[in-house]
Amino acid sequence: MEDLKTKELLGILSSQPIIASVKNDEELEQALQSDVGVIFLLYGTILSVGELTQRVHQSGKQVFVHLDMVEGLAPKEVAADFIARTTAADGVISTKAQLTRRARGLGLVAIQRFFLLDSKAMSSMEQFSPGAADVVEVLPGLMPKAIHRVAQSIRRPVIAGGLIQDKEDVITALSAGAVAVSTTNPQVWAM
Repeated sequence: MEDLKTKELLGILSSQPIIASVKNDEELEQALQSDVGVIFLLYGTILSVGELTQRVHQSGKQVFVHLDMVEGLAPKEVAADFIARTTAADGVISTKAQLTRRARGLGLVAIQRFFLLDSKAMSSMEQFSPGAADVVEVLPGLMPKAIHRVAQSIRRPVIAGGLIQDKEDVITALSAGAVAVSTTNPQVWAM
């Protein structure tokens, strides 16, 4: 079941399917000046994440905080509570189902990230519980067969991330069933 925030995200991604993933202040500035509608914040500390999310919102873009990459946050449910209460984040990203499930319960859009490195990872991905997240991100994003298989087997939108370097990569991922791609490459943001 999609809530309004998830529908809003998917609406943005339907017209702007490239997500800027940023790892530092310089990349954030580039992303804020770009035409992307969504930014994944892959850095920050508990002292800076509130201000960083506020800056993204002031630029009219949605922002998602990667809980596993914010310095000072523990891999516990209270990390989602902290983001919900002290930042302007639209949602969170995490590899940990208990964190995305908690964030979802708090009204944040939850994106669960999976690294599909082998058949065992693919099997565990197929055991995904739809209650754990609103959207799934699969990495690396250069595996059209795997993206297609995931998109067919789970009941959630799929974002392809990691190693997306050019227009061909974007088109391949979207054609395989991804609703969007996330990338740290500023040249792709401009497409």
